[in-house]
Amino acid sequence: MSTTTHPVPTAEAAVPTAAPRLLITGVLTKGSIAWEVARQAQEAGAEIVLTGFGRTRRMTERAAKSLPDPPEVLELDITSADDMDALAAELGRRWPSLDGVLHAVAFAPADAIGGDFLGAPLSSATTAFEISAYSLKTLSAAMLPLLEASPNGGSIVGLDFDATVAWPSYDWMGVAKAALESVARYLARDLGPRGVRVNLVAAGPLKTLAAGGIAGFDQLSDAWEQLAPLGWDVADAGPVASAVNFLLSPAARAITGEILHVDGGAHAMGAPLAR
Repeated sequence: MSTTTHPVPTAEAAVPTAAPRLLITGVLTKGSIAWEVARQAQEAGAEIVLTGFGRTRRMTERAAKSLPDPPEVLELDITSADDMDALAAELGRRWPSLDGVLHAVAFAPADAIGGDFLGAPLSSATTAFEISAYSLKTLSAAMLPLLEASPNGGSIVGLDFDATVAWPSYDWMGVAKAALESVARYLARDLGPRGVRVNLVAAGPLKTLAAGGIAGFDQLSDAWEQLAPLGWDVADAGPVASAVNFLLSPAARAITGEILHVDGGAHAMGAPLAR
């Protein structure tokens, strides 16, 4: 039984012939990591489409208007097969291929985070897993035909938070992030032969709308200042967005299955640093 693999593009083959086409999920406000990814991508010449969901879609549409070239926002409930199919069909009508996808979707019910790890019900843990981890698989599968058609190889990037240790209050979202890391590795295994890369960016704590709902976030962000040898600005999503855009680009054409830490170096330190 023989298998067909896609060779890693050479430097010459990886020179884009058209503006990159990107799908970006997870934009809620101008403070979202995904918004900064979109802004940097547009400034580099990319065409982008955003997704929004339900009542929060209005927030996404408002945030989209503050981008350099306000993009369209398409509906996507990440748990809906019908929405996923409709999104893939709409993108296929617009573009012959898709160069990159940002998965920036995560959610855990209130009783699954905040410090009562033992008290969280199975249903809440399952919800956190489905939305925050399993959805990387469903989004990747839906976009795969368009990503395979990318002349430079398609790229999928997800947003992560270091799941190798337990964090205060993060609870079942931390477990979901550990699952996300494993899902990404298996996707990298299966999609690599089809010319599609899958990577994660593990960001340090940032003061986004989502972070505001995590009890103990201030404790975590304060500790980061003592851990990160490069320092860390919880209000600046720029470094994380730059790493995401690198992984979405042909410059990362030989990278897959990677978790790139953009956290000021905190993940590599064993204890707080003397300042």
